[in-house]
Order: sequence, then structure tokens, then C-alpha cells
Amino acid sequence: MGCRTLCFGLLFILFAYYIYIPIPENIEETWKIGFMNTVLKMTSLTAKLFENIGLMRYEELFVILTNLDMTEPISDENITVTDTTFSDIPVRLYLPKWKSQRQRPAVIFLHGGAFVLGSCKNSPYDLLNRQTANKLDAVVVGVDYRLSPQYQFPIALEDALSVVKFFLQDKILEQYRVDSTRICISGDSSGGTLAASVTQQLKNDPVFKNKIKAQALIYPFLQIIDSFTPSHRENEHGPLLTRDIAAKLGALYVTKDEALSQAIIKNKHIPQESRHLFKFVNWSIFLPDKFKKNHIYREPILERFNLSYPALLDSRLSPLLANDSQLQKLPLTYVLTCQHDILRDDGLIYVTRLQNVGVNVVHDHIENGFHGALSFITSPFYLLMGIRIKNKYITWLEENL
Repeated sequence: MGCRTLCFGLLFILFAYYIYIPIPENIEETWKIGFMNTVLKMTSLTAKLFENIGLMRYEELFVILTNLDMTEPISDENITVTDTTFSDIPVRLYLPKWKSQRQRPAVIFLHGGAFVLGSCKNSPYDLLNRQTANKLDAVVVGVDYRLSPQYQFPIALEDALSVVKFFLQDKILEQYRVDSTRICISGDSSGGTLAASVTQQLKNDPVFKNKIKAQALIYPFLQIIDSFTPSHRENEHGPLLTRDIAAKLGALYVTKDEALSQAIIKNKHIPQESRHLFKFVNWSIFLPDKFKKNHIYREPILERFNLSYPALLDSRLSPLLANDSQLQKLPLTYVLTCQHDILRDDGLIYVTRLQNVGVNVVHDHIENGFHGALSFITSPFYLLMGIRIKNKYITWLEENL
């Protein structure tokens, strides 16, 4: 009996050591973050086990858990909430009830989730969009684009574009009494990718280029060329989003071949003919000095894959690959980055490049922030950091739309 107890205790200690992730000192609510980190890592381990025994694919467990947090389109005394479709794509529409003396601004929001998870109907996004509509007296559209791996690049982007173009029609703007000069496209994480890409494409479209006043990107993913930036190295184990989880889920937007996610982890996923693209994402040039620290720049390792993935070289997947002449057409831009985030440097590089070509950029950098905090703004799993990010985003919209 004593031997069994000792063995169980040793196994428990080893397991606890394995799932333990140190929390940066300046992060508040460390016990909550520690608990969430543990749950996330245990979920990832369970997902890998289920995949190895053939029960389900890795991402399917995450999808099941995410889908437990769906909300109904419940209206309140201020906002009418309805689920409908724009151009056959599901959307959740938030319309202020009170009459306005003037046309309203509009926000089109694209949710995050590595192109694999999430919905505008998840409770944090529903709360965010509801409060945005209420605070700004704005029409808000949450978009439920199709998800990978069933629908891979560029399906999510095409869905987002279809919704935006449908909404920007004069007859639709008139129907919802929207001011065509006060429209913002926004998103977080992979939704930030879609928002940035949609904005780039519409600004090159003479029909729609004057109908986008602003874009708002919350800790966005903006390039897949270099997966070994300083922020990737410093935040490899989170908090919350790790390089391993990001690579395994994010690669599914391109392919189900696990070789790609493994190559991304090693920064060996870019084909040999693509060195000319490095200049757009070279952090040693564009990253502010305070974030370079003692890191030494190394180019991604060029190798030849047995399979070809053209999406890896496509600026629609990596908005940072747009050249300067494309970027200088962009509207007023808001970028929020977090210090403890593997995607931090994507946002920082984008801010620098946009500033270099004269785009009006407002940048909020959260020193004690971390990726995914916006997904924790509802009870019982709320985080003060998530609420703070929500408030910063809504305040910026209120002041600039």
C-alpha cells in the first residue's frame, strides 16, 4: 500500500511539473492564469492522446469545448439582436433600438480562433459586440465565416469579404441607416488577419475603397513567414497560447498534413524561392529596439517541401507581405499588442511599416497583457485583462468613428 501511494505521489508530481507553466511576474490574477494554463495544457495533451488512439483529430476536442459556449440572439432594452445571413454567410446583427437623429456608424467584427475555432455567438464576442453597439449607438455585424480544416484558405477570407461587400451596398447601408463614411472592420487574433486582409483588398477596390474609415486589430496574426521572432521565443509556452498549439491549429487553415505544423515549429516551412519576402517581415529592421533585446536575427530556413503550399507566400494570409504602395492606401488603424504573446511582433512590425508609409496608426501596447485575454470577459471565467482590452477597444472606436 505504501509503495503504491509513493508511486502515485511521484506520478502526480511529475505530471504537475510537466503541465506547470511559469507566469510572468507582472501579470495580475496569476492564480486564474495558472489554472487556465493548466486546463489548456491538459486539453492539448488529451487531444493528442485522442488523436494518437484514433478517437478524434487534435482540433476536434477544442471545437467541442468551444461550442459549449454558444449564446442565443437575445435582445435587451437597448439592442435588437438577430441571427441572419449576409450573402449566405451567417451573421449576428446588433441594432440599437432608439431612434437616432443622424446615421449611425457600423463595425464589422471577425472573431479569432486560429481559423479553426470560435463563433461570433460565443459569449465573449456576443458581449463585446453588444456593448460596442450600445456604447457607440452603432450597427454591429458579427461574422460566422466557415472554419478549417473543413474549409481551408482562402474560404474564411472569401466569406468575410462577401459579408463586408454585401453590407457596404448602398441599399443595405440605407436600410440600417448607416453612415458610409463611419465604418470600421475589426477582429482579434486570426480575425485580425481577416480584418487586415479584407481592408487591404477593399482599399484597392474602387467600388468600396471610400467606405472604410478604419480598421481595428487586436493582437493580430499577420505573417506566417517567420515563426522565430523574439516574441515567439520569449512566449513559447504562453501564457495561454503556446507555439505548439498555435502551429498545430493554425496550419490546418492551409493543410491537414501534420508535416507543415512541425516545420513551422522549426521555422523550416518556407520554400527556397521565397527569400525575397523576408524583407517585409524582418524584425531586425522593423521591431523597436526595446523588443529586440539580445535576440539575434536568423532568416527562416529555406527547404523544399514534398508538397507545395502556395498560401504560405500569399499576402491574403500574411498581410505583412503587402508592399509599401499597398499599405499607404490603408485607413486609420488601431493595433493592440500584448507583451506576453507569441504574435506580439507581428503587430509591432505592422505598426512600424504603416507609420513609415504615412498611415495614421494608434498603437496600444499592454505590458502585462497576453494573447486571448479578450475571450475571458464573461462570468465565471472573466479576467481583468480581458475587460481592460475590451474597454480600450470600445473607447477607441467611440472616439474615432
